[in-house]
Amino acid sequence: MPAPLVTVAVPSLNHGQFLNDALVSIFEQDLPVEVFVADGGSTDETRDVIARWETRLAGWRSHPDRGQAAAINQAVACGSAPYIAWLNSDDWLLSGGLASLLAALAGAPDVPVAYGRAWTHHEDSGRRTPVWVEPFDVRRMALRCIVSQPATLIRRSAWESVGGLDESLQLALDYDLWWRLYRTFGRMEFVDAFVAVNRDHDQTKTRRQRRRHYREAIGVVRAHYGRVPFKWWLAQPYAVWFRALVR
Repeated sequence: MPAPLVTVAVPSLNHGQFLNDALVSIFEQDLPVEVFVADGGSTDETRDVIARWETRLAGWRSHPDRGQAAAINQAVACGSAPYIAWLNSDDWLLSGGLASLLAALAGAPDVPVAYGRAWTHHEDSGRRTPVWVEPFDVRRMALRCIVSQPATLIRRSAWESVGGLDESLQLALDYDLWWRLYRTFGRMEFVDAFVAVNRDHDQTKTRRQRRRHYREAIGVVRAHYGRVPFKWWLAQPYAVWFRALVR
């Protein structure tokens, strides 16, 4: 067996109905991967899904933990591959997605992250809409998170240099990571292709905790950009209250 190229961390909590789709999408990438499932002590069918995949997983655990960031950091630390991805258990990768991101990093050896486009799959209606993703520009990233987390691939050396995810954050942990990687290494490489799908459903943290998510994101911008662009205050009523009403 070839040595794994990508360590894939799969954090999960009571997403047993989605986990199988996530794992199928990873193992169909046609790349040598090592996959670690970090489950936070689910009480649904998650353990049964893990059991079906156990022989292909590099490792797994299921017990209460200190949150998503801690689970991802733990899973990544268990691996040794030179590249890192994390895929939440309710998301999935598109065919060839990791290979596209890997090729981009191979062609840009000084870049810490490659990221592509992603769809949002709306579980209630079955429709797909594109996630707002743009070529990297720091001024644009100060206005919104222009990187879609499931559509990213990170160099392990860069991840370890910045210490992985900030475990004090619960919702804007990916946004904070992109800022720290940018501040340490510079721009990220954009791949103009759809590589992943983000599943939107009633139990997502971003839907259930909109106000906290927005507050964390503003804190991230203030910490890394030095100020909060007025756009954040202007958009807050729509992002926090109106979107909750129209779901």
